[in-house]
Amino acid sequence: MDSIHYIDSKWLDLSVLNNLILSSNKIGLSEGSKKRILDCRAFLDEKMKTNKNPIYGINTGFGSLYNVKINDKNLIKLQENLMLSHACGTGDYVPQEIVKLMLFLKIQSLSYGNSGVQLETVNRLIDFYNNDVLPVVYTQGSLGASGDLAPLAHLALPLIGKGEVWHNNMVVSAAEVCQTFDWKPIELHSKEGLALLNGTQFMSAYGIHILLKSYRLSYFADLIGAISLDAFDGRIEPFDELVHLVRPHNGQIKTAARIKYFLEGSQLISRKKSHVQDPYSFRCMPQVHGATKDTLEFVTKTFVTEINSVTDNPNIFVIDNKIISGGNFHGQPLALAFDYLKIAMAELGNISERRTFQLVSGSRGLPNFLVDNPGLNSGFMIPQYTAASIVSANKQLATPASVDSIVSSNGQEDHVSMGANAATQAYQLVNNIETILAIELLNASQALYFRSPQKTSEFLVLYLEAYKKEVSFIKEDKFLHEDIMKSITFLQTVNIDNEVLFS
Repeated sequence: MDSIHYIDSKWLDLSVLNNLILSSNKIGLSEGSKKRILDCRAFLDEKMKTNKNPIYGINTGFGSLYNVKINDKNLIKLQENLMLSHACGTGDYVPQEIVKLMLFLKIQSLSYGNSGVQLETVNRLIDFYNNDVLPVVYTQGSLGASGDLAPLAHLALPLIGKGEVWHNNMVVSAAEVCQTFDWKPIELHSKEGLALLNGTQFMSAYGIHILLKSYRLSYFADLIGAISLDAFDGRIEPFDELVHLVRPHNGQIKTAARIKYFLEGSQLISRKKSHVQDPYSFRCMPQVHGATKDTLEFVTKTFVTEINSVTDNPNIFVIDNKIISGGNFHGQPLALAFDYLKIAMAELGNISERRTFQLVSGSRGLPNFLVDNPGLNSGFMIPQYTAASIVSANKQLATPASVDSIVSSNGQEDHVSMGANAATQAYQLVNNIETILAIELLNASQALYFRSPQKTSEFLVLYLEAYKKEVSFIKEDKFLHEDIMKSITFLQTVNIDNEVLFS
């Protein structure tokens, strides 16, 4: 039986979200969250009765139309108009797993009681989440500044029975699915349109999804790098703790210790070497992989802060008797973090491809292109080409998006973060890293075969035995695309404990 994750004011972290994503748990509001939402809405309704002055986003137009007063009888129509007019997304579909995260993070943000929404509205979003009714959202349309306006408009449209949703892995009209579940359209009240459309949940959902994957890939970079090091007849001395304690970056120390652990007991790593140094792509794994780990830590802090925040506008403070129009929807912290993450993860791919290049180059007793009869067989010549082409593409994707800004809304919104573009670039880039590492794994496992009968560590032997059930040793040329895809799937399905992943 599914258990329920209750949304409350407890601090969310990556471990909690990873467990929620991997489980089939439903979600619900704690009693404290319900009270905060009800109290805030009651406060706003009372303000609307007693305060006849314009309050931005509540009884005014939006953006540069902030000075247009809307009379009371049109406030409900205003909310519907807002969502319809802002649902201008284009491009590809946002992946369903990210849409589901968007729903969760929007519910979480609304639960703090600073947004003025009806409890009924939040409960319907919970219904969507629990029944896997996932609004169709598009990748293009957000400037990452006034919140993720266009994507969040698509996320919210099904509340009023408009737009499209994913259900049972099919795209259908929201009206049809609402009828199936007997959900009546929500009549949105004042402020609810902005509460739903303002916010950074598009960027935040992408960020959390990408971070969770990046931690996995950081672990695999160390693991696969250790296999490559052993297959290349590399030296263990550069991973000695003493080297790293005199330059004590946390990620560097962690990488060196992890790779030493992976190789403990290896016959290959401990045998006498004829060379005194390894190329940087092997010797400097602690420094390069470690710098990426330190970047992940910084980016995690940024995104975890964001998902525990209120990011719509205006903000309502019941106890302080204030409604304040500010700028918590601006995505600049996220945009900068995405750009930093892109650069750091691109480097994991860059150094991985260099190790692959070294493995196929015919050095240190390995055959050219890791195959018998090179010439008749091209062997692993072209997977390295593929990795190189992806590395080059990543260099383009890693170009910062946050350095750009385009004025919008008649100059009222005169600085934007472009964090949404950074998010979709980071998504593509990190998926590319997975492919590059899969190609390295394919090469490293093949290279290790030629070191027989000497063996690598027991830890790596067990890992490679599982891998070889999917991808066997290649004796002569074959259709390698299939083996690359199997390698990617293998990386995606290996279980890693949270303690290992986030330690």
